[in-house]
Amino acid sequence: MNGLVLVRTLAVALLVTAGVTACSSPNADTSPSHGTATKARPASDRGRTELTGALASPVDVVLTWTGEEPGAAGHVVEFATDPKGPYTILGYLPPGRNSYHHPDLMPHTPFYYRVRPYYGPASRPIEVDLPDSARTPRERTRDPSWATPHTLRGQPGTTASIRRTSGTDAAAPTDLRAAVIQANGIRFTWHDHADDEQGYLLEDRPQGRHGFLPVAALDPDVTSFGLITLPSEKQASYRVRPYYFGQRSNVVRFLTGTPPDDHR
Repeated sequence: MNGLVLVRTLAVALLVTAGVTACSSPNADTSPSHGTATKARPASDRGRTELTGALASPVDVVLTWTGEEPGAAGHVVEFATDPKGPYTILGYLPPGRNSYHHPDLMPHTPFYYRVRPYYGPASRPIEVDLPDSARTPRERTRDPSWATPHTLRGQPGTTASIRRTSGTDAAAPTDLRAAVIQANGIRFTWHDHADDEQGYLLEDRPQGRHGFLPVAALDPDVTSFGLITLPSEKQASYRVRPYYFGQRSNVVRFLTGTPPDDHR
């Protein structure tokens, strides 16, 4: 199984690129609003996240939204260069965050944006303290497949829905474990108890930082994954979360212009 997106690298990869299909969403709203304009909605749409935004410069977009959904684990911000998609996830944002800056875009290009909440119960966190390289067993690094996302067999079969309130706690992952494979490599395993997730998120909280943030997005049913850590993640807490997406916001459209430093 190759269902992996390193979430912390998405923003860098997408600053000057459009049309990337990683974490893409095939179904798009077909009647976007333009710029900061807001259209009246039918009664059935009321209560979902309301997205607005503005061009901070000819090639920089700032998005803001209202409508914090109770129980949401956060929001995802998505973009496309065609009104019909596919949409690409720019980032998973924590609860309480209601803005996003998308800088250094391709000039003279239409960009479409939307946001949507995601839900799901997180596992209990575990602490990981990575060793110095001199203390890491060399034999563990010989087989690179340790990092590949896959589903472990023979796990407990109890599952529950994460989309129904009564089943939320029962669907939380259990028995999250971390095996240090190399000086900057950790293999995580856990038990999957969700039967209707759209994917899994691995989240971390490095020492000294407040709150967890996703570092990897995985396919449904994945229960093993190896993370190559950053220097700031030598000491960190980790947890995993099965998730599903909530209702999409309205779509806003921007047409980028000429960068300020382009004098051609």
